[in-house]
Amino acid sequence: SLGNPRRAVVGWDPNRLSMLIAVLETHGGLRLGQYDIFLNVAGGLKIIEPSADAAAAAALASSLTHAPLPADKVYVGEVALTGALRPAPQGAARLKEAAKLGFQSAFVPKAGLEALGTSELKLDAGGDIADLVAGIAARSPQKGS
Repeated sequence: SLGNPRRAVVGWDPNRLSMLIAVLETHGGLRLGQYDIFLNVAGGLKIIEPSADAAAAAALASSLTHAPLPADKVYVGEVALTGALRPAPQGAARLKEAAKLGFQSAFVPKAGLEALGTSELKLDAGGDIADLVAGIAARSPQKGS
């Protein structure tokens, strides 16, 4: 062991990252504790809302499992300490804007799915962080890693 792993965050709350790592380990089955983690929000943006939790979790799971995320898929939702996924406020408006930006599909929480109504995007819903991780790990060329 080389000591404590490094955590570097730009544009996102470092405490939120620590919480997300703990939830991914406890409820998602990922072992991230031994790895250095670098999280950078592109474009110099600063994200302060928890609706980006699912996107950050997807990025971490993608990196660990070597499964690239689809370029045309958006991940939206808050991750609770229990591992449950919670819907984002203004979910329908977010998906409508994602469609305008060229996204074809979205991963959203099952809770609140009916509130989204019809969407131009193909929706993939999950109830908890384990569903999100399983969907990403299934795309991995190293399944089972």
